[in-house]
Amino acid sequence: MKILIVEDEVRLSDVLKKNLETEYFIVDVANDGNTGAKMGLEHDYDLIVLDQMLPGKTGMEICKQLRESGKTMPIIILSVKSETTTKVELLNAGADDYLIKPFSFEELVARIRALMRRPRNIQEEILKADDLILDTKRQTVTRDGKNIYLTRKEFMLLEYLLKNKDIVLSRAMIMEHVWDMYADPFSNTIESHILSLRKKIDLPNKQKLIQTVPGRGYKLSYV
Repeated sequence: MKILIVEDEVRLSDVLKKNLETEYFIVDVANDGNTGAKMGLEHDYDLIVLDQMLPGKTGMEICKQLRESGKTMPIIILSVKSETTTKVELLNAGADDYLIKPFSFEELVARIRALMRRPRNIQEEILKADDLILDTKRQTVTRDGKNIYLTRKEFMLLEYLLKNKDIVLSRAMIMEHVWDMYADPFSNTIESHILSLRKKIDLPNKQKLIQTVPGRGYKLSYV
């Protein structure tokens, strides 16, 4: 899952990015309102963590702009203000949740996971193809009942492939959803991760699940 953090306190945004990445999220960061709005409009994030008081544009202004453009990803607002009127205004602007600073990282993660467990996503906690099972909540992968160790990036890549089962995914799509904004699009990192993933999930006498579609990309499918 790919998250955008819009937070002008650089130290806080760096801590959040580092800790969220340990929870198997892909994280981009913007440190001002104008950049955050631009990134939110141009990219498909699964969720946005948005500070209210920002240089350039406020969190409320960004939230309204994203909703008016048709973006529907969950948005969590961070603010030092706890007044009920402020919460109501932000929720009416399109925010899905509101977290008062200072907050614990554990509470933020809990709220992120709660938003992603809404009815439209609840079926996606367990992803399957043949006897390959990926549990997004427990962060485990098994095939034929055996545990498979994956690196964080391999896990994210497999999750994205499973969520888009039978769909051909281009390199650009994979780069957009599995790597952060600093990844080199011209490197062979996708190919090397696909190769490593195949070695780990392909078993003798089992169907190979990840196919290369020449000139187009990759897809995961099971017949």
